[in-house]
Amino acid sequence: MSGLRVVPTWRHGRERLYVCLTDGRNIAWYDREAARINLLSEGRRDDVLQALRPFLTGPVTVGPPPVPTPAELARLSLHPDDDLAPNRPGEALLVALDRDPGGPGPRLRADPRRRALEAEQTVGEALDRMDGAGWHALHSVPLPGGDRLHHLVIGPGGLFAVHALYARRQRVVIADPMVTLGRRDGRPLLRRIRADAGRASYALTAEVHPVLALVGPSRVSVPGPVREVRVLQDTDLDGLTRLGGVLKPADVEALHAMARDRNTWTRV
Repeated sequence: MSGLRVVPTWRHGRERLYVCLTDGRNIAWYDREAARINLLSEGRRDDVLQALRPFLTGPVTVGPPPVPTPAELARLSLHPDDDLAPNRPGEALLVALDRDPGGPGPRLRADPRRRALEAEQTVGEALDRMDGAGWHALHSVPLPGGDRLHHLVIGPGGLFAVHALYARRQRVVIADPMVTLGRRDGRPLLRRIRADAGRASYALTAEVHPVLALVGPSRVSVPGPVREVRVLQDTDLDGLTRLGGVLKPADVEALHAMARDRNTWTRV
């Protein structure tokens, strides 16, 4: 027995199968689309091919990764439990709903977690579509104390902590720091969004800009200035791709590699 295991991942419509040692470290990965097995350890070549044999769909090229960057090597060294990149939009809510779906029988009010999940999934899908423009999105990034960033997006225009808010067919009034949905009481949401971005800035030692993403509002009113926070609708998030001139591609990759490591966030 080689002691190797194969861990499939699927992100942005592209499948990779990582070959891991018993301690979780990756020593190779199979890119189906490129029909290539990339080896980080030539000495385990036969073991890797044996582990991947059930998954191969045709002829493949086998060899070392083509000119790997430091950021790529850092990502490959992550234990799967520490890698946040596979997180789905709304990952924490999906887990919570799976553990406690709310019980059987009719309910007088819809579970607010499901609306929050819809908001995070809508925003997450919009951010994932930015990948081809040189951006990377991470979802449901855990913070100490049970908090989390809904989304973190990194690209040429900088770093943005995006908070998704369900506002379907509701009027939204934003009077810093209060956010009011429909006839409900307002809450100081902008204060929390700024604080979360500040924690992200501390963890990554880089400026992270706060963003409030409203999903499906009927109307948005902003009677006064809003400090620091960008307020966007989910349909306008692709406008971030028009921002540039802040980070070079190498910086984007390095920050993404740092941000996807769960251990980066334990000190904030």
